[in-house]
This record gives sequence, C-alpha cells and structure tokens, in this order.
Amino acid sequence: MSKTTFVVGIDGSDAGERALAFAKSRAKAGDDCTIALCYVIEWSPFSFQTPEENEERHKRREEEISMAHSRVLDPAVEATKSDGCQVTGTVKHGDAAEILDNLAKQLGAEQIIVGRVGARGLKERVFGGVTGRLVASASVPVTIIP
Repeated sequence: MSKTTFVVGIDGSDAGERALAFAKSRAKAGDDCTIALCYVIEWSPFSFQTPEENEERHKRREEEISMAHSRVLDPAVEATKSDGCQVTGTVKHGDAAEILDNLAKQLGAEQIIVGRVGARGLKERVFGGVTGRLVASASVPVTIIP
C-alpha cells in the first residue's frame, strides 16, 4: 500500500482546528499516513504600496512567518505528533487556494482538508472565499469541515 498524504489548511481558527482533528482521525484509521499542515498568509504581489512600505516588506514577511510558526503552526505540529501522527508543517505567503492545491500536487496528496469560515470583507465577496475557490480549482478532492 502506498503512502497517503492529507494537506490541511490551518489558520488558528476553530474551523481549522476541526479540520485538523478530522485529518488526524483519517490518518489514524489508515496505514502510513502523513498530514501536511499549511498556514497561508494571504499576500498579493499586486497590492499597491508606497516606497516606504516596499522597503519594509521583506522584514514584515519574515515577522509574519515567525509569528505564524510560533502561534499556530508549531503548536499544531507538536500536538499532531503527540497524537501519534506523522506530520510536516509549512508557512507560505500568497493565495491560500492556489498554495494548498500546489502543495497537494507537489506531495501527491489524496485530498485537501480545510475548515469552512465566513466571508471576510470585500475581497471575498467579489472573488469568493478560499474554500469556494479551492473547490472550484483543486486537482484533488477537497473536504470542507463545518
């Protein structure tokens, strides 16, 4: 039997915690399963910024990555390991739907598991939420946890 990988999008929310709990239960039920946790910091390369903001951009990205690791990803990785699951973790900047799908392709994942969250502002009303975009474009099955 081949290795099974589940990509799980987490963001520190209750919905993300439920998605991780679902992935853990699926991983424990199977043989040789890995959970690939991914925290995505939404960041558009097309946003308009002042020259001063551009100078600070790299520093801000590094600070955001460090905070995402310490507050969300590292505790989730440790908790998942202590529950007896194989796990990896990564933090990336960009479009969450695109990054989760690309990670699933890269890892040969069986499915992507995410939590459902409500609309968060104008961008999501115009372009759709992460889960909607992911379901519409993903290359593997997507499970959305309420």
